[in-house]
Parts: sequence; C-alpha cells; structure tokens
Amino acid sequence: MTATNPPGGSVFLVEDEVMIRMMVADMLEELGYSVAAEAGEINEAIKLAGSAKFDIAILDVNVNGKVISPVAEVIASRNRPFIFATGYGAQGLPEEFRDRPTLQKPFQMETLAQVLSTTLKGVAV
Repeated sequence: MTATNPPGGSVFLVEDEVMIRMMVADMLEELGYSVAAEAGEINEAIKLAGSAKFDIAILDVNVNGKVISPVAEVIASRNRPFIFATGYGAQGLPEEFRDRPTLQKPFQMETLAQVLSTTLKGVAV
C-alpha cells in the first residue's frame, strides 16, 4: 500500500552506520514517510539540519564518536521536532535534550511508527 500523502511527511535521517541508515530509510518509506535528507557524519548533518526541508528528524546520538548536540541545536532553533536513536539508553543523550523522544536501538518498525506519530501529534503544523 502506497500513501500519496505520507502521514508525517519528510524525515531527515542522521546515522553513521550505512546499513542501519539504509534499513531505517526502508522502514520509513514502508510506513509512508519520505526521506528528505541523510547524513553519516556531523559536519554534513549540521549543514543539512540548517538547509534541508523536513518535517521531523531522527538523530543517532553518537555519530562516529561525536555527540549529536550541534545538529540537535540547529534543528531545535528551526522549531522542528526530532527523535534520538541510541543504543546507550537515556544516559547517553545530551543533557539539554533528555526530554526529547528516544528510540532504543535496535528498534522495530512498529516502535518507529509509534514514536514518529506521537512526536508529530505534539507539534502544531
């Protein structure tokens, strides 16, 4: 089943592991979202966070050993919602963003769908 209007629109995806990024992108498309932009390293992600058009972002907390905070700050300054993806639990999140939604890696498509839906419902569009 293909949705002509994705339920949540477009997603900016930051993940340093190429295979994981591809898997999450496939999950998003299967759920009816489009991937607006992808990044596998912090500097690229910072640029895209400021320039790409997207409805929501999914951010790996640790990108090649660097914390995602600078990217999250750019997205927050644009008033765009974002979700962290981490294998480290809440302790691994940047302290100033511990109130943000989190996906615990590895996650299933159903969990991804629920967190995206819940996060987007909390945003006035």
